[in-house]
Amino acid sequence: MIRILVFALFVLALAAGFAWLADRPGELSIIWQGQRADMSLMVAATLVVSLIAAVMFSWWIVRVVWTSPHSIQRYFRARKRDRGYQALSTGLIAAGAGDAAGARKMLGRTKGLLNADQEPLLHLLEAQAAMIEGRYDDARKKFELMADDPETRELGLRGLYLEARRLGANEAARQYAERAAEKAPQLPWAAEAALEYRSAAGDWDEALKLLGDGRTGSPEEKKTHARRRAVLLTARAAAKLDADPKGARDDAHQALKLDENFVPAGLIEAKAYLREDNLRKAATILEKLWKATAHGDVAKLYVRARSGDSASDRLKRAEKLEALRPNNAEALYAVAEAALETRDFALARTKAEATARLSPRESAFLLLADIEDAETGDQGRIRHWMNQALKAPRDPAWTADGITAPEWRAVSPVTGRLDAFEWKTPVSELQGPVEEGSTDAVDEAIRTLPPLAIEAKPVVRVEEVVKVEKAEAETPVVIATVVEPIPLKTVTPAKTPEKAPEKAKVEMVEENEEERPFYGLPDDPGVKEGAVKRDGTSGFRLF
Repeated sequence: MIRILVFALFVLALAAGFAWLADRPGELSIIWQGQRADMSLMVAATLVVSLIAAVMFSWWIVRVVWTSPHSIQRYFRARKRDRGYQALSTGLIAAGAGDAAGARKMLGRTKGLLNADQEPLLHLLEAQAAMIEGRYDDARKKFELMADDPETRELGLRGLYLEARRLGANEAARQYAERAAEKAPQLPWAAEAALEYRSAAGDWDEALKLLGDGRTGSPEEKKTHARRRAVLLTARAAAKLDADPKGARDDAHQALKLDENFVPAGLIEAKAYLREDNLRKAATILEKLWKATAHGDVAKLYVRARSGDSASDRLKRAEKLEALRPNNAEALYAVAEAALETRDFALARTKAEATARLSPRESAFLLLADIEDAETGDQGRIRHWMNQALKAPRDPAWTADGITAPEWRAVSPVTGRLDAFEWKTPVSELQGPVEEGSTDAVDEAIRTLPPLAIEAKPVVRVEEVVKVEKAEAETPVVIATVVEPIPLKTVTPAKTPEKAPEKAKVEMVEENEEERPFYGLPDDPGVKEGAVKRDGTSGFRLF
C-alpha cells in the first residue's frame, strides 16, 4: 500500500513538472562536435526523463542477469523449506492426535527437507512420536537435547518434568521444575510445580519466596495470589504453633489480613493467644469468625477454650454462640452437647432435635442416641437413633481429593495440590440408603420413637443341687444360672425352711400361674415318676 502511494505521488510530481514547463515555453540549443541542435524545452525535458528511465531499466536487466543463479537457488531453497515446515506442522498435528504412523511418516519427510540444527522443533516431533510408540527412553533423550539448547530449554524441561511425573520420580520432577522456574520465572507450570513441591516438603519459607509479592497481574491473579499467600502463612503458623506461639500468631494474623474469613488462620491465632493465657483476645477473634462463618471448629474451640472450666461454664459459652447466631445448626449442636455434659437432659434433647431439624446429619442423631443412653438407657430408643444416623448424610469435614482429615491441611496428601482442602460434606465410599434430610423426616423419626420399656427382672432357674458334706454339718449348695430377663407383674420368692433337707429346690413363684415358668411338673422330661405337689411335701428327682 505504501509503495502504491509513493508511486502515485511520483507520477503526480512528474506530471506537475511537465505542466509547469508547458506553461513556460522556451528554446534550447545544443552544440556538440560542431553540430547544433535546436529543440524546445519540453522536448529536452522528455529526452532527459527517457534517458534516465532507460539507464535504470538497463541496470535492472544487468542486475537480474548477474544475480540470477543465486536467486534461482534461493527460490528452490525457500520452496524446500516451505515444504519442510508444512510436513513438520502436519507431523505435530498427527502426534497431538495420537497418530503414530502419520507422525513417523511426516518426521521422515521433514528430516529430508529441514536440518535439525536449523529447526529444533524436529526434536519435539521425534520425541512426541517416540512417546506415542512407547519408546520413552528415546523421548527422554530428545527432551534432554532440547533442554541443552537455549532456544528450546523451557520446552525440553517441561517434557522431562512430565516424563518424571509419569514415572513417579518426584525428586527428579522437582529438580526439573525448579530449574525451569529459575531460568524462566514467567512460566506458570514451573512456578506452580516448584511451589507445590516446596509446600509438600513443608519448606514454607522457600514456598513464600517462590510465590513472590504478586504486585503485577490482573485483579483475578492478585486475588489468587493473596489466597495462596494466606494458605502458606497459615501452614507456617501451624508448624510453629507449639514451639513459637508468638511467631505463629503473627503469621496467622497476616493471613487473616489477606483473607479475613479464613477459618484455619483464625483458629491458629486464637490457639496462640490461648497458649499465652489471653482468653479475651482469643474469644474476640473466635466471635468475629463465628459471626462470619458459623464454622463447627470455631464453636468447638470457643466452648472448650479453657480445659479447667466446668460443664456449666461451657454451657454458658455455647449459649453465647447461639445468641450471636440464632437458629443455627452448629450453635444448637454446641448447646446440646454442653447441656448433656451438665446432665440437663431436657435442654440437651430440645437443642439436639432442633439441630436435626435444621441440619439432619449423622452427628445430630448420634447425639440424640447419647442423650438417650445417659438419661434412660433404653436400648430400643438408642437403636432407633442409631438407625437414623446410619441413614443420615455425613457431617461436613475437611475434604480433598476424596479423603477427609480431622484438621485443615495446606497440601493434599494425594495429589500434592496446594489449598485443596475444603469444608464440605464428604462423599461416602459405600452408597447406602441415605435419606434426603428434611424437617418432615426428622419429625417422623421423633414421632416413631419407641416408648420406654418396662423394667425387667431376672428369673433364676435351678440347674443343680449339690450336697456338700462337711465334718461338722451338711449344707446344701445351690448352683443357679441367670437367664434373659422376662417382664413380670409380681414376683414372690418361696419360703425357705430353717433346716434345708438334703435335696431342695429353688423356684420363683408368680401370682399369675399361666405366665409363671415352672420346672418340675410330672410331664417335665427332667422329672422321674412320682407325684409332685405345690406345697413341696413330696420330693422329685432331677437329672
